[in-house]
Amino acid sequence: MTRLGPDRVSTTLVRALRLGAVVARAEVAVIELAGPGAVTCFQGLLTNDVEKAGDGGFVYGALLTPKGMIVVDGWAARLGSRVSYTVPPAGRERVTEIFTRSVPPRLARMQDRTDSVAMLRVVGPRALATAELAAIPLPSGPGRVIETKVGEAPCEIARAGESAPFTLQILTVPEAVEAIAGRLLRAGGSLGDAAALELARILAGWPALDVEVDEKTIPQEVRYDEIGGVSYTKGCYTGQETVSRLHFRGHANRHLRGLLFDAEPPATPAEGWSAVTHQDRDVGRVASLAWLPEGAGGRWIGLGIIRREVEPGTMVRAAGRDARVVDLPFSLPHIEPA
Repeated sequence: MTRLGPDRVSTTLVRALRLGAVVARAEVAVIELAGPGAVTCFQGLLTNDVEKAGDGGFVYGALLTPKGMIVVDGWAARLGSRVSYTVPPAGRERVTEIFTRSVPPRLARMQDRTDSVAMLRVVGPRALATAELAAIPLPSGPGRVIETKVGEAPCEIARAGESAPFTLQILTVPEAVEAIAGRLLRAGGSLGDAAALELARILAGWPALDVEVDEKTIPQEVRYDEIGGVSYTKGCYTGQETVSRLHFRGHANRHLRGLLFDAEPPATPAEGWSAVTHQDRDVGRVASLAWLPEGAGGRWIGLGIIRREVEPGTMVRAAGRDARVVDLPFSLPHIEPA
């Protein structure tokens, strides 16, 4: 379970996420396919449609088991005959194993770029304006990626969609990452850390590998329809039969929901207790928790995997405390300057 307490979430951070631009180093793995068949091979594995996105496309999606369970999720950047897949560090070996098993070397070669690159992500409503002031080239619109330079440093700069937990992703060489971050900070950005990116993810209602997503999770259970992580019009891919059958003929039995804990008093969710119960029945689990300062005090929010019959508006017991099930994403609280 992810847990961001008051020691990691400050009023300054929340205000920056609500009104400004937060710049943070992202710990990721980057695995690339390159060659004449790279796009076709990747298209046959990803839940989303990299062919439709075209050259310069930037899409989110997952690789699945044949039974439709999520193995790893990430962001695919298509540049010419290359597709870079940015995934959480825990997904590095999983992607490598799938590509090794599934991609013929005569069609595409795999390269693990993780140790030769560094990544910044920029979050907040002023992310684009801050990047422009910092003289950083930007993609033409959401869901696009470009190859460019910032100063003398080669970069791949991607712009995510509006529902994503970040606005910009800047991939560059490790020796240039501090200089690029410095540009953004001098242009008005605020320096963030891993907790800032994690809070942005929770607020956006975005699932995380090995947190909301486990070895039995299917895409529709963790908001892939809402966040644009799956295509129902593309050709075949591994696990498609289960995903399509559920979409056209059935429904998921559990869903990723928000949890809004009582603010008066702002009781802390119990450590090591993830159960969600309703009317004395186990209906799910808490996966992520975060403290939000607001008003004169604050409150806890969370993400939970909850049975579909427990609809938004329902009061439950989550991690031993009273909470209301809510739709996602969360709204950031308004915090007046001190």
